[in-house]
Amino acid sequence: MRRSRTDLGIGAILAFWCAWMLLAGTSSANLTIQKKAKEAGFPAVNCQYCHIEKLPKKDAVSHNERGLWLKAEKAKRGAKEVDPAWLKDYPGDKK
Repeated sequence: MRRSRTDLGIGAILAFWCAWMLLAGTSSANLTIQKKAKEAGFPAVNCQYCHIEKLPKKDAVSHNERGLWLKAEKAKRGAKEVDPAWLKDYPGDKK
């Protein structure tokens, strides 16, 4: 009887841990956006092209000037997601 309770407890902990890992927050940006930016000729070699963190998490995202500009463009254009093609209009790279 004691063994089955231990197995049940371990199983519950394992199930909780798996659910936690699957549901953990991720960045709202994604590698597809970075890939499209690279294909368009922009030097987006990592997440820090638009973010301050090396690997942003969903609930702890800090954007640099470029990222803030892209968020503002998304809101201004009423788009569902950021389009890396907008970077051609980014004023910060034209200094």
